[in-house]
Amino acid sequence: MAWHASVLTLFPEMFPGPLGFSLAGKALREGRWRLEATDIRAFATDRHRSVDDAPFGGGAGMVMRPDVVDAAVGAALAGGDPARPLIYLTPRGVLLDQAMVRDLAAGPGCILLCGRYEGVDQRVIEARGMREVSIGDYVLSGGEPAALVLLDACVRLLPGVMGLAASAEEESHAAGLLEYPHYTRPAEWQGRRVPEVLLSGHHAEVARWRRAEAERITRERRPDLWARYEAARRQRPDASPADAARGGPGAGITRLPRAAGAA
Repeated sequence: MAWHASVLTLFPEMFPGPLGFSLAGKALREGRWRLEATDIRAFATDRHRSVDDAPFGGGAGMVMRPDVVDAAVGAALAGGDPARPLIYLTPRGVLLDQAMVRDLAAGPGCILLCGRYEGVDQRVIEARGMREVSIGDYVLSGGEPAALVLLDACVRLLPGVMGLAASAEEESHAAGLLEYPHYTRPAEWQGRRVPEVLLSGHHAEVARWRRAEAERITRERRPDLWARYEAARRQRPDASPADAARGGPGAGITRLPRAAGAA
């Protein structure tokens, strides 16, 4: 059965958007994954099709109504595998990382709730056991861009999407490190030469250089990741860096995802 994503949004026309292109779009057309965008406003019950109301206790902005959101969630659950996790994209959520992406990609799919205005009534979040997820420490106008980021990260890991399984194994965050630099032809450009080790044909030396560069870049740019990486290595000194970082078998440096942020 294809990996199944349901997006609950006030702007269904935003999907598939960029997910209709490149690898994700090709996989969508081939049926490797399914995407449905549902208009939350379709579940409003009044003649004005209201989906929000003023917050109790006062304050600026509006809040999405629990009854309308709950009806939309119920319809999504009825239309697919009930084991799919229900995720509310919000800046206050748990930070999306590659481990979470791998877990989601390995499952049957997901249901994504895209908030707008000041957010969603807390009661429906609790009643439905929603998992609150953020893609970064900033605020967007709504959850839709965050949903696109999460889906892109997951879809590229689905079987057959990337072509070579090794492509996913040599990317940032799988081994707890940022990715090493890349070079291609010409070997010299504007007086800058490719590092000689990459031209040597010595695979073991190339691997050592890439590991050292990944460690250097992570140490300089992301001291938080470096601290976790070092702690994992101390706990499992005999494991490979990739195994130590993710606590299980595997190898390779992983690339920093090309997009990151929050809803």
